[in-house]
Amino acid sequence: MGCLTEILGFHLRMANVAIFQDYQATMAGLSLTPKQFTVLELVGRNPGVVQIDIAELLSMDKATTMALVDRLEARNFLERRTSTIDRRRKDLFLTDEGQAVLQEARDLIAAHERRFTSRFSSAELDALIAQLRRIYRSGEGLHGKLESRPADAPS
Repeated sequence: MGCLTEILGFHLRMANVAIFQDYQATMAGLSLTPKQFTVLELVGRNPGVVQIDIAELLSMDKATTMALVDRLEARNFLERRTSTIDRRRKDLFLTDEGQAVLQEARDLIAAHERRFTSRFSSAELDALIAQLRRIYRSGEGLHGKLESRPADAPS
């Protein structure tokens, strides 16, 4: 394998492939991509969030985020409502169907996660997550209002 054994990105990619393949098999019945699940989870935990905040948090461009929200809205999982603060702004909320799908997805995701996290002790898993955060935060922290909440604030 040559220098691949020493390249961090190679190992991250191989781990991502393994996790993604299991995710696809797990979520096949719901037909939810990882990004779609992430948006549903963020909206479910932050009713009234705007898509620009989601885009910033996930480091996605506005057009991609809008298309993602459009697909979830077309499936009747999300709805846009005009903000009471700024009529130009559209707040996002889960529909009843979206809430039900999100709960089912959370249950499936929990089993999916256990298949991978069970390979580590709690201390190892905490350390791994902390190390991965150091990579994707690059010392600057994540952007977006959702991540900047105090630790004791409701999610």
